Amino acid sequence: MREVNLAGLDLNLLPALEALLRRRNVTQAAGDIGLSQPAMSRALSRLRDVLGDPLLVRGTRGLMLTARAEVLLPAVTATLSDVKALFQSPVFEPATAERTIRIASSDAHTVLIAPKLAALLMVQAPSLDVRFEPYSRDIVERVADGRLDFAFALSSTPLPPGAVSFKVAEDRLALVMRRGHPFSNREWEPADYGRVDHIGISLQGDGISELDARLAAHGITRRVALTTPHFTAALAAVGMSDAVTTVSRAFAAHFADHFGLEYRDPPFNEIAYEMVLVTTAIRARDPLLVWLAEKVREVASGPKGT
Repeated sequence: MREVNLAGLDLNLLPALEALLRRRNVTQAAGDIGLSQPAMSRALSRLRDVLGDPLLVRGTRGLMLTARAEVLLPAVTATLSDVKALFQSPVFEPATAERTIRIASSDAHTVLIAPKLAALLMVQAPSLDVRFEPYSRDIVERVADGRLDFAFALSSTPLPPGAVSFKVAEDRLALVMRRGHPFSNREWEPADYGRVDHIGISLQGDGISELDARLAAHGITRRVALTTPHFTAALAAVGMSDAVTTVSRAFAAHFADHFGLEYRDPPFNEIAYEMVLVTTAIRARDPLLVWLAEKVREVASGPKGT
């Protein structure tokens, strides 16, 4: 069998071939694909030359398929269907999706978002598995090489090259202390941050805090008496001491009664922030991940506390 040179073939003839074999009528086939009757006649002539077969021959009831054409018809129909599918946007059906999605998160995200997300997915995407994984210092590499599909971050966090983000929630910072704290009945100012002990949260173990940068702008340093990778542990420690912490207002509201806490706006101009899901530009085109980011936004858009 001789090898066919695809570069020398006019693939625009495929729709004409399918219409001609299906209709067995030049005029009707031309109408199906938007050609004039003369143009379809020229296409038929070219197809006969390329395939070395007349394809359509006169019979007692009009044009009939040759034996070669009978074999070609189902193959051409299937080929055209495959070509169309190749250039169409992939169809994503949540109800039948089977995949494992990995998301870097803190316990704040899992407490506030995971329960509602799990309930939603069990109904809308029962075969979709989500794994919340801890942050690490190599998180950029984990997202880039596909070990992670998403990572929670703040919209103010600088993104590495090739990364994109989906906004999923709005929140604001809260200064948290135990009820009855010695400073609970005063109007706080930035300098007060240097007068009390703090419970710090370090997700990657690097000790870097945006709060310290804010305080430095006011010439203030603070003492971090205890550092933990868990927001829940920080709130528990605050509830049993005179130390304070600064965390998500929604998270503080969630545990206020449980740990006996009160919270307020910290004494800074900018306390509102946006939470985002970060991924790569390539994965941002994945219909499943786009859908899941929307579901995270949906479950995270509830009350944020008062």
